[in-house]
Amino acid sequence: MRIQLPNKYYDVVVVGGGMVGASFACALRRELNKATDKHRKKNKPNDERKKDSAEISILVVEAVDQANSPGQASITQPSFDARSTALSYGSSQILEAMGLWQQLSDTTCPIKEIHVSDRGRIGTTRLHHEDHQVDALGYVVENRELGVVLNTVMESATSIHLFCPASISAIKATAAGMDLVVKSDSLEHSISTSLVVLADGGRSPICEQLGIEQQVQDYEQHALIANIGFEKMHRNIAFERFTDTGPLAILPLKSLGKQNRASLVWTLTAQQSAEYMVMAEEELLEILQERFGNRLGKLLHIGEKFCYPLRLSVAREQLRPGLVLLGNVAHTLHPVAGQGLNLALRDVAALASTLRGAVADGADLGSMDVLQQYICKQEFDQKRTIMFTDTITRLFSSNSQGKILARKFGLITIDLMPSIKQGFAEQAMGLSING
Repeated sequence: MRIQLPNKYYDVVVVGGGMVGASFACALRRELNKATDKHRKKNKPNDERKKDSAEISILVVEAVDQANSPGQASITQPSFDARSTALSYGSSQILEAMGLWQQLSDTTCPIKEIHVSDRGRIGTTRLHHEDHQVDALGYVVENRELGVVLNTVMESATSIHLFCPASISAIKATAAGMDLVVKSDSLEHSISTSLVVLADGGRSPICEQLGIEQQVQDYEQHALIANIGFEKMHRNIAFERFTDTGPLAILPLKSLGKQNRASLVWTLTAQQSAEYMVMAEEELLEILQERFGNRLGKLLHIGEKFCYPLRLSVAREQLRPGLVLLGNVAHTLHPVAGQGLNLALRDVAALASTLRGAVADGADLGSMDVLQQYICKQEFDQKRTIMFTDTITRLFSSNSQGKILARKFGLITIDLMPSIKQGFAEQAMGLSING
């Protein structure tokens, strides 16, 4: 629920109310909805310790104001803009376990087939949902729709306090967890917590305050993102086409009336992205048509465009006593194969599950023993997914003859060898990541 003033103590403080932070708050609420309060800290203020509630208290601190109306709940948060996101099959299962999928599923478009190709060269592979005994390989959701669902849950949950617009102006580790100073307008509020979950994006000011460094690899590419309209029905096919500047993905969206729609993720050079962002629509559509081809007929329209630089960024520390990093602040990936948010959701589910176990055991939520259990669950998944996206990016963004031959051979091999194709599909679907 939205609050005007925060309490002095919360079991967990989530910094960032975007897709990852909001998802974690909802996941933790679901996991710990009936948990007892036996783990609560001995030094907790007396007025707080006397509460009879069995719920774990969660504070979400979000810098951007959120609309009160559920129908507009996600409009102003940058994570919930007009862009779209590809959710893997595994992510849909996570959202279902969180109790969110039923509210979200009607707004998504299922991906029944994935078509991967290298522009102008031999070598393709296709993944079909029937071959893997699932209803869909994944789903495409507009970020605004996901934001509406997440914010509606947060605003209706008594165990979640949503405080916005607000920011963390100071953070300090203590023997009991973390002490925070939360600033809203001109007022500052002192808060203590057992655990801070940092989910405030790839350029986190709190990481800078704490001296947490990032290991960064600049791909020297930019992603242009927009929704597009085209002549033919997409038939629930997602296209990943590798071009001389990097991958070009076209993901199916739900139709609006008679308008066939898709989400575009186009990897470009910095110069191209700057030119295309201001280019006339008709001219840009001609270039895109030439790059993508005519599989969906004539491209008719391109909506609001977004552009951002691409890099691989991995935090050198994901844990400290009383602190854990989630989402882009922990690992920012290239958008190839749509792995970023899906990895973050697996992290969300693993951390929420770990904290549920800690509550059952009466353990301190912010202890390194507890947080190391989470990292042990997710370390292999994170390393494998980072390596998967980085390898594909480097292989398919080069025009060297050796890499051209390697990716031609790779695509043909994936298509012809069932065991390799199964592994590739499972990574794309977010399944069997931890063995």
